[in-house]
Amino acid sequence: MCDVLKIGQKLPDISFDVYDPVERAFTEKRTTEFQRDGRWLVFFFYPADFTFVCPTELNDLADRYEELKNLGVEVISFSTDTKFVHLAWKDSEPLLKNVKFPMGADPTGRISGLLGVYDEESGLSRRGTFVFNPEGRLVSVEISYDNVGRNAEELVRKIKAHLYLSKHPDEACPAKWREGDSTLKPSEKLVGRVGEYLVKNKE
Repeated sequence: MCDVLKIGQKLPDISFDVYDPVERAFTEKRTTEFQRDGRWLVFFFYPADFTFVCPTELNDLADRYEELKNLGVEVISFSTDTKFVHLAWKDSEPLLKNVKFPMGADPTGRISGLLGVYDEESGLSRRGTFVFNPEGRLVSVEISYDNVGRNAEELVRKIKAHLYLSKHPDEACPAKWREGDSTLKPSEKLVGRVGEYLVKNKE
């Protein structure tokens, strides 16, 4: 397998097959097209179609998709299934009724291998969420075991934090930060006084 992409590194120019559930059509995408459009990009890997936790995750993500698009984010779900299997699963699983994001196919494990979620023993990918900024740099990674589903609400919260910090690079977002909350401005004055600062800025 190739070297695994690390935080801060750029996603290389990769092409991949996609099933577009809105157009009900197969197409090909390239990672660089999202950078040209200035969009943020989320790759959402899951183990396999026609499984159990996976449709609940995609259903949850579908509920947040329009909000993410309005933030300038494109989401692509991925498994090592083919685009043909994606079509069949989308048509048969009621939980996928509202899925409108592209469903990427990675049958060779090339992309999941690049991101460190390809399991060679099973030929499937682990659950992994990867966020790339408009320059194509990897800014966030979440990987979990197969039997634990993710929360799209937390993904949206993290992306809003990254969007804010992209415009305010001298600041930092504390735990549980949400839009409108106080941020941190790291300096020698803040060392050992973070709690005091946060309490003061809540008043």
